[in-house]
Amino acid sequence: MKSARFSLAEIVLMLWGSLIFCSNVSVAQTVMFYNCENLFDPLDDPNTSDNEYLPNSRRNWTWEKYRKKLENISKVILATGEEPPAVIGLAEVENAFVLSQLVNKTGLVRFGYKIIHHDSPDPRGIDIGALYWPERFRLLYFTYYRVGNDEKLKDRFRTRDILYLKGILCSSDTLHVFYNHWPSRRSNASSENKEENRIIVAKVLRSKVDSILKKNILARIIIMGDFNDEPHNTSIVKYLKAEGSAQNSDPFRLYNWSTEWIKNSKWIGTYKFKNQWIIIDQIITSQSFVSNKNKQKYCMVSRAEIFAPPFLLTDDEKFGTKKPLRTYNGMKYLGGFSDHLPVLLRFECRSCQAR
Repeated sequence: MKSARFSLAEIVLMLWGSLIFCSNVSVAQTVMFYNCENLFDPLDDPNTSDNEYLPNSRRNWTWEKYRKKLENISKVILATGEEPPAVIGLAEVENAFVLSQLVNKTGLVRFGYKIIHHDSPDPRGIDIGALYWPERFRLLYFTYYRVGNDEKLKDRFRTRDILYLKGILCSSDTLHVFYNHWPSRRSNASSENKEENRIIVAKVLRSKVDSILKKNILARIIIMGDFNDEPHNTSIVKYLKAEGSAQNSDPFRLYNWSTEWIKNSKWIGTYKFKNQWIIIDQIITSQSFVSNKNKQKYCMVSRAEIFAPPFLLTDDEKFGTKKPLRTYNGMKYLGGFSDHLPVLLRFECRSCQAR
């Protein structure tokens, strides 16, 4: 048998042809947000109110239960697709230690995720953190924006900071990502839970978005999180200026992909309050993601979705249909996942290797 021999020039041409072919292959990528619901370690932090999540507490939060929680969160992340998400925002995480354990002590370890964390002023000690996969997303910069500590006394309250990341997805697409966990809407007298506090956060976020768009009106901005408000609420529509119309001619207006889920909200949302599914975990983007321009250059949105595989749900014996399978039901340990469902923004990219 004769062995095939090729000149250097022929080898270069073959490699170049394969690169051209590969660059035209569509690659699926995902950006994710998930409110983990109380991802605490069993260690006592004297600077936060974490007493519920200690081995000697009423919840009896042991290392075994903590490790089960980590495995559950990793299971959700790994189940999102053939490849896990390039960027993941996580709410209600206690500290950098739990994030480090999540990426190093579970099935996520083989992907080499890096973590981002910062202690926020939230009195319970629950923060916004992020994971990113360096092979898919090259981080350029990140920071946290403080909210609720204005000089005016009426604007002072303690809540989670806004996390901002700037990076390159799949070698060519520069993304600006904001992860949020806005003040609670629980119906009690606490000043931390007022609607006006969510409006204050919306104003801060809007100002950061405007500063980016004024420099580049085509900037690709993604806003995700637990807003504790729904797509039609004042904080979202009036102050963040996000709506469900893709036909808006104002380039500063934001598009709320979550409005597409409202038609199905009788049977699914991101959070269930008594007998009603509501959509408080949302996905909002700049107009550049809605336009079909430059689709050869950028990753294009294929869909925005609530991730609700059967293993994340359980029967709602009181109100019917389904509800999220939580870690606890009251003080009863269930060994589940979270009281929220994750949200995913899925893309189709021409190629995907972060550089």
